[in-house]
Amino acid sequence: MASSSSTPSWQQPIVLLYIMAAAMPFSMGTWMALINNFSIEYAQFNGADMGILQSLREIPGFLSFAVIFLLLIIKEQTLAVFSLALLGLGTALTGFLPSFYGLCFTTVLMSIGFHYFETVNQSLQLQWLEKGEAPKVMGKLVAIGSVSSLTAYGSVYIALEYFGLSMVWVYFLGGCTTLMLATAAWTLFPHYPEKVEQRKKLFLKKRYWLYYSLVFMSGARRQIFVVFAGFLMVEKFDFSASEITLMFIANMAINIIAAPLIGRLIAHWGERRALTFEYIGLIGVFTSYALVESATWAAALYIIDHLFFAMAIAIKTYFQKIASPEDIAPTAGVSFTINHIAAVVIPAAFGLLWLISPSIVFYAGAGMAGISLLLALLIPNKPIEGSETRLSTTLA
Repeated sequence: MASSSSTPSWQQPIVLLYIMAAAMPFSMGTWMALINNFSIEYAQFNGADMGILQSLREIPGFLSFAVIFLLLIIKEQTLAVFSLALLGLGTALTGFLPSFYGLCFTTVLMSIGFHYFETVNQSLQLQWLEKGEAPKVMGKLVAIGSVSSLTAYGSVYIALEYFGLSMVWVYFLGGCTTLMLATAAWTLFPHYPEKVEQRKKLFLKKRYWLYYSLVFMSGARRQIFVVFAGFLMVEKFDFSASEITLMFIANMAINIIAAPLIGRLIAHWGERRALTFEYIGLIGVFTSYALVESATWAAALYIIDHLFFAMAIAIKTYFQKIASPEDIAPTAGVSFTINHIAAVVIPAAFGLLWLISPSIVFYAGAGMAGISLLLALLIPNKPIEGSETRLSTTLA
């Protein structure tokens, strides 16, 4: 891990990673907790409108490769903090523009901040953390994010249920919290030098093909959860904004305990076994979404679905093990673009399928999990540079 003997312990890179992990969920958690109810109650959205909005939200993720060009003029650490602030600003403005076009504008604004932050943050984690400790520390980072999300969701619930605060002001407070923490990250921490100079150009390497494929399928799977699982709760089972928030609170409370354990499990099991477990579980979860008729069981599926997200640490650590050190930053940008190819298309396209039958959407999700399972089985027991897949020692 990058550090300096002359730098106080509280100013080490890992502390900055912890603060940024805590800052992001205050905006993203608030946005996610309220968006289904806010869009239906304030902007009269239907499933197709939500699909379009979510596709627009993913376009900045699709354009994450542009991070490489920004890094020609700005340092990764600076870009991470600036993007975090942009996420906070977009979230703070969301409630003040309650229309289709207003939500499209604020969603794209906050999404630029979110996706560029996540791209650079992933790169910084892989550069600053040693390979042996990465799964465990990433598990802690997920747990810290969960604590922050739990705080955000708890605040949303209390604001709505006990203080009768408008969703407009809940959005504003959530965004401003992220802005304040981004300001602290900018003013309190030094700029850390790169351990290895990163390549400042776009490229794809054949030997990373399995990583690219896993990332692509992960982006497709994520949309089923982010867009349609939550929408199912509101449209089919009439969950209120406070009930959705309580479900999010349960997710985060479980993650606080489970994510560090999952990080240690990945370090012990290895990436192939961890991802195999995840994708077999997701096949069952998505199939159950298509069949569920009970609100209680639907909520349980939603919580289980969210728990599997922590397993995605294994995709990151798999890449860290096979990557050349100078490839980490550019590949982070490219991988986010690959992750969002499906994400740009699926919400709008599946939003139309939703109008025909919501079950079709979830059966398709089960099929995606099946493809991911086949890919995960190709990961070697001990992936390293030169042994990226079980098919051959190298394709480079």
